[in-house]
This record gives sequence, structure tokens and C-alpha cells, in this order.
Amino acid sequence: MSTDIDLDFGDLRAAFVNCTLKRSPEPSNTDALMDNAAAIMAAHGVEVDRIRATDHVIAPGVQEDMTDFGAERDDWPALQARVLAADILVLGTPIWLGAKSSVCTRVIERLYGYSGELNDQGQWTYYGRVGGVVVTGNEDGIKHVAMETLYSLQHLGYVVPPQADCGWIGEAGPGPSYADAEGGGRENDFTRRNTTFMAWNLMHTARMLKRAGGIPAHGNQRAAWDAGARFDHPNPEYR
Repeated sequence: MSTDIDLDFGDLRAAFVNCTLKRSPEPSNTDALMDNAAAIMAAHGVEVDRIRATDHVIAPGVQEDMTDFGAERDDWPALQARVLAADILVLGTPIWLGAKSSVCTRVIERLYGYSGELNDQGQWTYYGRVGGVVVTGNEDGIKHVAMETLYSLQHLGYVVPPQADCGWIGEAGPGPSYADAEGGGRENDFTRRNTTFMAWNLMHTARMLKRAGGIPAHGNQRAAWDAGARFDHPNPEYR
């Protein structure tokens, strides 16, 4: 193991958003797996913020505040502030019918509602942050769910490091879940390894981005494009 790497990540903050269908205090297998990645980060100084989406009223929609569009209550703007305060975003979701949960879909839709905002460098607001995903379930779909979720995050502007996903599924059909003693999820070496690699890669990438001042602001500024800058795009004539 290398000993010349700075293992203090005290200048980073991570938001873990659990998109289980269960409300607190009901135990969540997704929460149990996320605990491991959160513990690795916390052990190295990362400030960890835990959010269970179902404990809040998150109105459906893709606007910043859905009370402006008829919703009686919308807790998302306050949650969005916590997301934007984080250098690392980890979405956790169970698998249902081979796909991410409906709650995870709603969270991504609400993240999308802010994707048109700009940061201080004139880039999309999520630039300079990193994203990952944790998946649990009793059916196939870890890679499918990870593919969908990580694509959504990178499309919004998050950087997705190598191996930014981890998950656990039991045998096909009804059976023990990740946190059940008889399921073997907590002892599964493949899951433990991927969870560890994900946590470290998220921390390493987030710190590199933070120390570099984020993604360089050239060729990706909306206002400059609208003003006529084309950043060397040749726009060749149709042939």
C-alpha cells in the first residue's frame, strides 16, 4: 500500500441520498450498504450528510420549487441546498422490476430541475462535483441501474470516476436481503471490494477537482456560447 498519499479529506463534504421506498425508522438494506462507503469517507475527514428521501415531501416535477406550480408542499429546495453544499453525491436505490426505485427517479428529476443554473465560472451548476451509486435488491439489475443513474448524473455535470458503483443482490426470487444475517451480504467480498473502491475513487476525484478549481472553464460556458463564441467548432458546410 502506498504511503505517500495524503489521506486527509477534511475539506470535502458528501451527500448520501437513500432512495429506498421505506420511511424512517424502518430498516433499509440500501442504507446498510451505504453505511460502509459513508464510514470510509468519515474515517478520513469527509463531512457526511445522510438523507432518506421518503422522510421528506418531494413533489413530482422538473422545476426548482414545485409550490410555484401548484404543489401544496415541496421539501426539495432545502434538500437541493444540501446537495449543492456537497462535493460528492451518492445515490442509493433498491432494484424494483429490474430498475431503480421510483423515488430515485423522482430525485434525479428534481436534480434536473436545477441543471440550467450556472456556477461562478459560467458552467452548469453541478460541474466540479463527483457522483456515485449504491444498489441493493433480490433480482438482477445492478449494472442496469448503475448505468441509468450514473448516466443521469454525468449528463447533469457530475464527474463519474472509475468504478463509481457498488451493489449486492441475493439469489433470484424472494429471499434474504443485504442486511439479513442469513443473506451473507455484509460478508460478500465482491460487494465489499467494490464499495471500498467506489468510496476511495469518489474521494480522490473530488479532491483533485477541488484543488484544481473544478473543470477548466473554457469551451463549456453557456453565456459565452450564447454570445457567439464557438470554441474552435469548425461548423463545416454540408457536403
